[in-house]
Amino acid sequence: MLPYVIGAVLGLVLGAALVYVFGVLRERKQADEDLNSAKNQAKQIVNDAYKSAENKKREALLESKEEILKARNEYEREEKERRSDLQKQERRLQQKEENLDRKTENMERKEEHLSNRLARLEATQAEAERLKQEQVDMLEKISGFTAEEAKAYLLSQLEADVTHESAMKIKEIEARFKDEADSKAREIISLAIQRCAADHVAEATVSVVPLPNDEMKGRIIGREGRNIRTLETLTGVDLIIDDTPEAITVSCFDPVRREIARLALEKLILDGRIHPARIEEMVEKAKREVDATIKAEGERAIFETNVHGLHPELVKLLGRMRYRTSYGQNVLNHSIEVSHIAGLLAAEIGANVTEAKRAGLLHDLGKSIDHEVEGSHVTIGVELARKYHESEAVIHAIHAHHNDVEPQTVVACLVQAADAISAARPGARRENLENYIKRLEKLEEITSSFPGVEKSFAIQAGREVRIMVKPEVVSEDQMVLLARDIAKKIEDELEYPGQIKVNLLRETKAIEYAK
Repeated sequence: MLPYVIGAVLGLVLGAALVYVFGVLRERKQADEDLNSAKNQAKQIVNDAYKSAENKKREALLESKEEILKARNEYEREEKERRSDLQKQERRLQQKEENLDRKTENMERKEEHLSNRLARLEATQAEAERLKQEQVDMLEKISGFTAEEAKAYLLSQLEADVTHESAMKIKEIEARFKDEADSKAREIISLAIQRCAADHVAEATVSVVPLPNDEMKGRIIGREGRNIRTLETLTGVDLIIDDTPEAITVSCFDPVRREIARLALEKLILDGRIHPARIEEMVEKAKREVDATIKAEGERAIFETNVHGLHPELVKLLGRMRYRTSYGQNVLNHSIEVSHIAGLLAAEIGANVTEAKRAGLLHDLGKSIDHEVEGSHVTIGVELARKYHESEAVIHAIHAHHNDVEPQTVVACLVQAADAISAARPGARRENLENYIKRLEKLEEITSSFPGVEKSFAIQAGREVRIMVKPEVVSEDQMVLLARDIAKKIEDELEYPGQIKVNLLRETKAIEYAK
């Protein structure tokens, strides 16, 4: 039994081995077949790729050949166009060269022609010079004058004729324009004066305080003069107590101090209690009253003239001019009047009315403190106006109203005219005799300084100067020019209100006696 089992087992093992061997052989065969199939496929892919590459290579070669052919055609076309352009330029250059050659030939011919003409002209000029010299020699021989003598004679004759003609022309033009200007100016100025009529009251430069009796003088002087010393020290004035009955004179160069002293003295006299402490109290009260009056007067001035926007300090300075006089004329009233007249004149000629009135009101601003600050009132006024930011036009008008600088604007000229009108109107100012005589003497001295003037007389209070000229020195034609020169010198060297008429007289006398 066992052998059968072993045989069966061996049979099974052998069968399994055979089955395994046959499976392995079948798998290997299948693998070989798959390998051969893969190799065939790979060979087919390689062949296809090779064929595709060959096709692409042929296509690329064809495209390259086409591009090269196209580029060659383009290059040949451009080369042909360039060659054509070069040929055209060569033809143009050749034409230009031919034209230049022709022009050069023409120029050479013209130069030759001009050289011939120049030679002929030089010959003609030489001949003309020779003929001219012959004629000059003949004329000198006939006239008996040399060329220089004849020239001097002709120039002297011409100068006389020109002097006569120019004098007549100047006289004619001046007469015409003077008539027109005088007529128009008189009309404008008279209208302005009529519309701005103001009373003129001459003011004194000293203050006189009336006393109830002469006994009050002693009380004002005080024991050992302590009262009068206190009052003079506090106010800065001089009290003049003389033989004048029932009056004390207050003298001071500063009008504001004088007014303070006058008010304080009046209050002391009215109160009756006069001693240093009371004097000090009254002086302080008078200062406050004067300060209030100054402010009120400044505000009145700007209200009357309708000039607004002034700095408060300028208003105070205007108010101080209430106590300032010039030749007896109140400076504040004068400034207000100048403002009105300048505004009216500006309105008549179409100038800036507001600017003219402002400049007219401020033109004498420096007189408000000219007793305290060195310099002329014009310089001080310019500095004050610039300090308080007034416009350049107003500053220039202030600077030019006495011709410290030449007026450059219409407003400056109007302020000058208005200032002269206000100051020169009859009764506006009073002038002391000494200054008046000096002005007349200076006027006669200026007019007598000119050659050919025999005598000169200042007449009509210095508003006219009558001049007698030497007839053998000054001709009628030269009188016009001499009158202008004299008027110009008077304007430059003399200060005067209004205008001065220069009147020249020339008289020729012939005297003979019958015997």
